Amino acid sequence: MPFEFTLHAPNGVAAEFRKRRVAAFCAGIAASCLFLCSGTGAAQTTSSSAAGASGAPGVSSAALPAGRELTDELGRKVLLPREAERIVSLAPNLTEIVFALGDGSHLAGDTDFCDDPPEATRKPHVGGPVNPNLEEIVALMPDLILASKSINRRETVNALDHIGLPVYVTDPHSVEEMIASVEHLGSALGAEKAAAALAGDLRARLADLDRRLAEAAPRRVLFVVWTDPLISIGSGTFIADALRRAGGRSVVDTKIEWPHVSMEEIVRLQPEFVVFASAHAGNTQRDIDALRERPGWKNLAAMRNGNIVVVSDAINRPAPRMVEAIEHLARALHPEAFSSSTAAPSPDYHSVSNPVTEEACLCAR
Repeated sequence: MPFEFTLHAPNGVAAEFRKRRVAAFCAGIAASCLFLCSGTGAAQTTSSSAAGASGAPGVSSAALPAGRELTDELGRKVLLPREAERIVSLAPNLTEIVFALGDGSHLAGDTDFCDDPPEATRKPHVGGPVNPNLEEIVALMPDLILASKSINRRETVNALDHIGLPVYVTDPHSVEEMIASVEHLGSALGAEKAAAALAGDLRARLADLDRRLAEAAPRRVLFVVWTDPLISIGSGTFIADALRRAGGRSVVDTKIEWPHVSMEEIVRLQPEFVVFASAHAGNTQRDIDALRERPGWKNLAAMRNGNIVVVSDAINRPAPRMVEAIEHLARALHPEAFSSSTAAPSPDYHSVSNPVTEEACLCAR
């Protein structure tokens, strides 16, 4: 089926980038589909500037107007126009960062799962992060596409790269690396000052937590990703690092990112706290009450004693709101470290006793 579009673009270098890339896409969409289906995309890692030189239907760097070259977090060279006027985000955390940098007006599109801030839900959607619609992406005429290694497929990045669309990929594995991604994206978007200010604020808040928790013994925590089967976090995940910054330590000690854990082992380990991440607290009471009656769960002292914390689902997403979730988790795990503070905690988390108190959680997914 032929791809049809109507070109509405401003004058200037960025518009020229878009027009040439759309033209390249129309000429090469069939080849790109073959490229994906053949499986060669999984092995190819050429950047957009190299695609034309390799004979792909993308736009060669010599044919493009003067721009700038950046290196993304995978070490790929990405050729950009001087200013990225139209951005497409392929991951919810990247959408959040774009808005946090004050660049939401330049976001031309995002995914079906981009839900924060609310303005993100009103942008044109290009499908899910795992399998976005390439034609819809190109129809938005982006100057820059943002992707995340943890949620987007390499085949998607390579296919977009193959047709000459610049894709900047992030790959944070810790809270500090999330903040570094904010700075890197600030450079990619031409929002360096906003990124520096935001990164400085996030680091200052984390430094305050470090100071408050310096003498506190880490709480032994079971962080629940999923209950049936029981899935927790590995030591190399950014959630484990967030837990550490909040004064906690996972009782599950493994390098597997999302380990399946036996309830018998958790009963043996007896965590001091059980932590759940929730986008919506409406079913929290029912779910936790049901868990309390299940074999294994009812043998956990933390469950019997009400040492349960429901934290904002923002802790699952490497974006600036994660720091707020860390602060709230730290208050729940170590209230004594904040007893002298006059600031009341925001209602994004709750420490749960028996019965559960319902409070609104920030939506992070």
